[in-house]
Amino acid sequence: MDKDFLDKFTNKKRETKGMINIDPLQAGGQLTDEARQALVEWGDGFSVCDFCQGKLEEIKKPPIYDFVHQALPEFIGADIAHLTHGAREGKFLIMHALSQPNDFVIIDKNAHYTTYVAAERAGLKIKIVENSGYPEFKINVDDYEKTINEIQDEQKRKVALIVLTYPDGNYGNLPDAKKLAMIAKKYKIPFLLNTAYAVGRMPINMNEIGADFIVASGHKSMASSGPIGFIGMKKEWEEILFKKSQYFKKKEVEILGCVSRGTAIMTLMASFPFVAQRTKEWSKQVEKAQWFSEQLENLGLKQLGEKPHKHDLMFFESDKLYEISKTHKDGAFFLYKELKKNNIWGIKPGLTKNFKLSTFAANKENLEKFIKVFMNVLGADTGTDTK
Repeated sequence: MDKDFLDKFTNKKRETKGMINIDPLQAGGQLTDEARQALVEWGDGFSVCDFCQGKLEEIKKPPIYDFVHQALPEFIGADIAHLTHGAREGKFLIMHALSQPNDFVIIDKNAHYTTYVAAERAGLKIKIVENSGYPEFKINVDDYEKTINEIQDEQKRKVALIVLTYPDGNYGNLPDAKKLAMIAKKYKIPFLLNTAYAVGRMPINMNEIGADFIVASGHKSMASSGPIGFIGMKKEWEEILFKKSQYFKKKEVEILGCVSRGTAIMTLMASFPFVAQRTKEWSKQVEKAQWFSEQLENLGLKQLGEKPHKHDLMFFESDKLYEISKTHKDGAFFLYKELKKNNIWGIKPGLTKNFKLSTFAANKENLEKFIKVFMNVLGADTGTDTK
């Protein structure tokens, strides 16, 4: 191949490195120094498998066994944990293992798109529990019971699984998961909690909530390079979800024998002590998010979703910014360019009327800078106290 063509693929620099990052997808996944060292140390292909005897989670050097069988279950309050390539793979694994084609799965309207496609891939019929609509988009878990009865009475079909997104990736709402767990138990239906934006950011205890399963994301919320995630579950489900191959006795069918055999698991482990500690500071993260939301609303923006907000992920709308974009020389890209000029990353290019962001990785000084940029853009002189 031509050398100039091949040179495209080398020495690629990340444009956003070192910027104030408010991207919800990235805020919880930024690596620790220890994880960056692990990334280099274990970067060679399959180097993690140097001491594998046929099952990744049984490797004791490096200490993957201790991490998966002790650290993770204790951290999330589950009986058992298993690695996956991410939360979406965990959702599909659970749906596929528990169901037969044309069984029903009940999911919340705020669910991530991967919940839908996982159910489709598993051959399930989807029933949606609607949210409350604008402006809060809340999920009332009592509506799950109505939906269960509708399926069982009218459709005469089996409900294989109930899924709740906690929090959702649009508005950062945290529904009443404990109450839904009681409803699921009443109808003897397995209950899956999608915690891709929760585990690693905030304290989560699966058994205290009463869920049968949780799925977590390492690259979204646990300072891992990814792609990686894991499942937490009650022990009673392990043989169903992780049945062994009849041909290769150590290999588990649903995960195609092995997962995350590279730097993802090493960065996940290397960041874990820091991640476990930071979840103890969750109340401070909530206070910061609520303060930030108040400052933006003082500038005329509107935070959608639950109030007072209880998560770092937030959704805002702004008619003022949208009106500015109509006449600005940069059009709908003016806000993105203005933020980038001020070393701020995370609001997608072309968004002005509504957008989501996360305050998780930004400190108070970073967020004050963000607010001042918005004040300048809006031409605001509101007397807003950013201190």
